Amino acid sequence: MVQQIGLLLQETSYSKNIRCYGFDMDYTLALYKSPDYESLGFELIRDRMVSIGYPHELLRYTYDPSFATRGLVVDTKYGNLLKVDSNGNILVCSHGFRFLKGEDVHNYYPNKFIQRGDTERFYILNTLFNLSETYLYACLVDFFTRCTRYSNLINGFQHGDLLMSFRSMFQDVRDAMDFIHDTGILKERTIKNLEKYVIRDPKLPVLLRRIKEVAKVFLATNSDYMSYKFHISSSFQPGGAKPSWHSFFDLVVVDTRKPLFFAEGTVLRQVDTNTGKLRIGTYTGDLQHGTVYSGGSSDIVCDLLDVKGKDVLYVGDHIFGDILKSKKRQGWKTFLVVPELSKELHVWEEKKNLFEELKRLDVFLAELYTKSPPAGLQVLTYRMDMSYGQMGSLLRSGARQTLFASQLMRYADLYSSTCINLLHYPFNYLFMAPPVLVSALLLFKLLHRKKHKLLKEADYNEPEEAEHEDAAEESCKCVSR
Repeated sequence: MVQQIGLLLQETSYSKNIRCYGFDMDYTLALYKSPDYESLGFELIRDRMVSIGYPHELLRYTYDPSFATRGLVVDTKYGNLLKVDSNGNILVCSHGFRFLKGEDVHNYYPNKFIQRGDTERFYILNTLFNLSETYLYACLVDFFTRCTRYSNLINGFQHGDLLMSFRSMFQDVRDAMDFIHDTGILKERTIKNLEKYVIRDPKLPVLLRRIKEVAKVFLATNSDYMSYKFHISSSFQPGGAKPSWHSFFDLVVVDTRKPLFFAEGTVLRQVDTNTGKLRIGTYTGDLQHGTVYSGGSSDIVCDLLDVKGKDVLYVGDHIFGDILKSKKRQGWKTFLVVPELSKELHVWEEKKNLFEELKRLDVFLAELYTKSPPAGLQVLTYRMDMSYGQMGSLLRSGARQTLFASQLMRYADLYSSTCINLLHYPFNYLFMAPPVLVSALLLFKLLHRKKHKLLKEADYNEPEEAEHEDAAEESCKCVSR
């Protein structure tokens, strides 16, 4: 098993400058077993959909972990699941479980492009919790497309006077997901079978203890006060002393309502740890160790811990709620947890021969200077993509970066499959950003060499030369960004 070690992506920094480490809970400190946990979430929201009136035939569907990946975009107008790049160019398109190609994609999107800014129509499924609802939505579209009782329309399905629009179906799925969280059904089912759904990692308390020796540590989670998660996360060897999980943190804040937490926030209250209920009034005192708080804001956290934005490294799994907002609004350093990296690296190791063949064909293509890649390259690229799952890699589609990958590169200072990998580094370690400009220069040289070779084979054409220079300049800009 290959471990993914964190890498600094934005700027060079000394970890010794970090005076405070913050952690999210779900999928960061509380680690869930995949695909069992996603399958549980799928079953609960599927059953909820049936209970509110959706056809009982939906109960035949079971969760398939090979289909969905994070970072997909739902088109609520046409019911499609889209994998796009940072500019909105469509890389993969599916309608239910039918993958659309060529003319079918152009019928929906003439330019193979979407306006991601249209948030009323397009919804980005960026979290690991989204995997269950992503698959359920595909099941709904698949079922109604096949069901002879319903007529297929461009914006949904018709049955008599009843219109099932793609937008309303997606909203029902979102409401079902909120329902299993808000009512505590998911929590109850998880508690009943902790061994099946929750990972006990004995290295986690070791990491938290080591961090606490050199810096302050806080927990800021959107979850309510669920003590079972904390006890699981602080598991020790059988028979060993088991200190209170409170001792690992200088500050614990639940119900933070991120990303609001990184803006104006909410009222800060104390939590009665015996009952889980909130105490009345707003807490305005100094930090009390061993106390659990609810709500508040990132500004309040910094005040209580006496730290500033650049002093903080925040670790979380949510690219938007944890990473983007903490960096843009507070200037915190960021560490994105991407559990899927373990699989990405495993595929890379297992299919190394395919990578080598792709590299060989890339060189061959560069020598030909042709616009259309050879058939062998297309076949190998497809085989490589399918090694990751039906939607391909989380980070790439062929040679192109996905939207998720571009967000990761832009907003995460560090990223890794697990925060436990911090144990591999001393706390005065220098994380060095990769020299991106070197790649840009190499690309410029390649394009420059290509241009001169073409000029030797054809008459001099000034407009054509200018066009090549513009292309080279634009390519370098893209790489530099």
